[in-house]
Amino acid sequence: MAFNHYAKIKRILNNYPVWYIKKINEPTQTKNFKGQIIHYNYYYRIYDEHNQPIKYCKFQQLDRLASVLKIAVEDLPIITSFD
Repeated sequence: MAFNHYAKIKRILNNYPVWYIKKINEPTQTKNFKGQIIHYNYYYRIYDEHNQPIKYCKFQQLDRLASVLKIAVEDLPIITSFD
């Protein structure tokens, strides 16, 4: 079975009753299952209720996270700004 980062995030989030997602507008890259490097101009980071980043909860694709969590993308708790 191949490693699925989004499934790992789901398991981690089971330990956090309150969490939210923030979009970080900085370049990042990831390697897919074929070994290809894919570049993004942004990434998402999940934070806990104390505004601390949750370890291993950095990702690029909201739709994949929503699919694993079995919720609509529109229902994800995305924060656009801390201000």
